[in-house]
Amino acid sequence: MEDYTFERLWQELHDGYQICYTYMDRKYLLYKVKNNCYRQEFIGFHEKSPLPRFSMLTLRRIKELFPFMENIEYKIGEGI
Repeated sequence: MEDYTFERLWQELHDGYQICYTYMDRKYLLYKVKNNCYRQEFIGFHEKSPLPRFSMLTLRRIKELFPFMENIEYKIGEGI
């Protein structure tokens, strides 16, 4: 992961990859919706969870999260 850069993450999101990652012991799915608009889905959502199931992020927010992302995996496919 040492050679993995934010630019590579951004390019792969731009190319249509869906990216699963762990942030604060929770797993999320991230993918591009439109220009500078990304959707983050909380995987493992429970009815009584205080966390939102979906959220919309900008590239700036993803850049802020990037240093804290762990266990990055890729998913290729059409939707969820």
